[in-house]
Amino acid sequence: MRDSTSRTATITRTRIVLSRFGARSSHATTVIAAGALAILFWVGGSPAVLAQRAATQAGSSDDLRPLYANAMDVEEGKHLAETSCVNCHGAGGISATAGIPNLAGQRSAYLYRELRAYVSGARDNNIMNGAVKFLSADALVDVAAYFASLDPAQPAAAKDAKGEADPVEAGKVAAAGCAGCHGDIGISKTPGMPSLVGLDSKYLVTAMEAYKGGQRKNDTMKAMIASAADANLNNIALFYALQKPARAQTAAAGSPTAGQALAAGCAGCHGAQGVSGNPATPSLAGQDAQYLAAALHGYQDGSRSDATMKGLTAGLDDAAIKNLAAYYASLQPQPPNVRKPLTAAQWVERCDRCHGVNGNSTDPHLPALAAQREDYLQKVLDAYRSGARRSPEMAAMAEVLSENDVKNLAAYYARQKARAIVYVPIPTR
Repeated sequence: MRDSTSRTATITRTRIVLSRFGARSSHATTVIAAGALAILFWVGGSPAVLAQRAATQAGSSDDLRPLYANAMDVEEGKHLAETSCVNCHGAGGISATAGIPNLAGQRSAYLYRELRAYVSGARDNNIMNGAVKFLSADALVDVAAYFASLDPAQPAAAKDAKGEADPVEAGKVAAAGCAGCHGDIGISKTPGMPSLVGLDSKYLVTAMEAYKGGQRKNDTMKAMIASAADANLNNIALFYALQKPARAQTAAAGSPTAGQALAAGCAGCHGAQGVSGNPATPSLAGQDAQYLAAALHGYQDGSRSDATMKGLTAGLDDAAIKNLAAYYASLQPQPPNVRKPLTAAQWVERCDRCHGVNGNSTDPHLPALAAQREDYLQKVLDAYRSGARRSPEMAAMAEVLSENDVKNLAAYYARQKARAIVYVPIPTR
């Protein structure tokens, strides 16, 4: 294995992927491909020689060195792992510590690459940096090959991603009780009742939480939301944010023309045409005029608490408030910048493209996710979302993940059956 560079240059390799589906075999398995013969021996359920990955062009990445590890290399890796890794990653590479990953059965080229990243300091983790900084490249190869040779952890039970409810449909069901006041799809027909369309879902969630917590005073709203789970609030807000917006079907008492002149001071936060560009600030276009007027009076008398709004409304008389409300009610609302989230099944389909079916990667460069610790998967996805862990491919995926998406994906992959993969190099004819 120490002359793997020259071997890479002289051997054309065709990848053959074998999966172990739980059954142990003591006989030799013969595989024929690319006109050549490869024989893989299984001993006690584990391959005696891990010759992972072919299909790699000659002279390619040094990451593939662990694919040529022999039995002696794996034994040396075992000794290193048992003296340096077992306290965190557990006996046999199966972690019993929250936030620490299982390593058993992980893809060896991936492990080797990540270990080198810790040695170089590219991965910022003081414990890991200190544990591996004195290890040679050969030692890292051996450790990676050893962990890859182990039987992977197995989950207690599988989780079907297709069983996850569509959040928009769930929101529609949860919002059924709101229709009597706010309209079937959130377009108000009742004077004094706000429309809920055209508002960012983040703003709607914040408003509902304020009613639930008592920061906004309304006994009916507080009672309606008191027992609602956070997931239901998110789903309700998403449902309304994705409906086609239209003006409230209610009359306005003031003059829109007179109100337009008064609205100049509001544009900085609520948008020039009453369409906010900030998810935390509500759009006002098309809102029920009576509700807007009541809200402005609330800021004046302190029943709504907001120092900025209190200062802005202090000099407005009743006529000015009605005119301002009439102006915003006359404007056409616009859809907020909210996308329909992918379902758990759709996210899994995207993740499987790189990480293999049900998280069983067939590329030694890419980590297997199946049966990995759920808390660790959440931790890693959150790190990609925040930018604490960097990868162009993962950043593009993770930046649009919601907290609920992260929880669903981590739970799904943690409950999938892990399968060991063996890559057999085949010499040319």
